[in-house]
Amino acid sequence: MRTIPIPVDVTKLQITCVKPAKPRLVNKDTGEIKRDKDGNVMYELTLLFEDDFGRMELVKVSTTPEPQVITGEEIVPVGLVGYVWEQGGRWGISYRAASFAPAGSTPSAPSVRTGADL
Repeated sequence: MRTIPIPVDVTKLQITCVKPAKPRLVNKDTGEIKRDKDGNVMYELTLLFEDDFGRMELVKVSTTPEPQVITGEEIVPVGLVGYVWEQGGRWGISYRAASFAPAGSTPSAPSVRTGADL
């Protein structure tokens, strides 16, 4: 299956970090950490997405480098895309963001934070 990134419009969503970044694992049994095509460690955050109607969903979002986001912080994923996947008769959508900005800021503002800011 060919993976095509699908841009996600987050302008009408309130997004809150409910679980801070942790390295994403390829295999839970061996503890092998997932890396991107450049060899960088992939991190995974658990976010709560809420729309204007009060509907909520927990979504895991991958990124690299490690984002400086804390639990309870309202954020805006910058460059959020979804990828449809299929494996063994199951399918789903995985999400990846380029970085994260505090809610209320603009993505191009210097307040966009990634692990490279350290």
